[in-house]
Amino acid sequence: MANTEMKSLSLSEMKDKYIGKPDTEEREKYEYELRMDILGRMIKTARQERNLTQEQLGELVGVKKSQISKLESSANSATIETIIRVFKALKAEINFNVTIEKQNLQLS
Repeated sequence: MANTEMKSLSLSEMKDKYIGKPDTEEREKYEYELRMDILGRMIKTARQERNLTQEQLGELVGVKKSQISKLESSANSATIETIIRVFKALKAEINFNVTIEKQNLQLS
């Protein structure tokens, strides 16, 4: 019987191997889509905590229910202006971090 040993990979090693190394186009696209997915889930969670339907939130923001639904499934196609309006309607504080040449800037 052959002795087969399995090697464990960390999440970072798996992403490097299967998605692409950091700073490659494939990895940047993956990281962006992941952030947009998380942002959409944050919007949904905040909406549910406020006991609002998608339709009610849409009315507060001035968009249709279908746009809120798309935003919650992935904020990929939303403008920053729309995202800001959604969080304001949810009475949620938003913070943006921007890193320029290793200097962190925070916008609230």
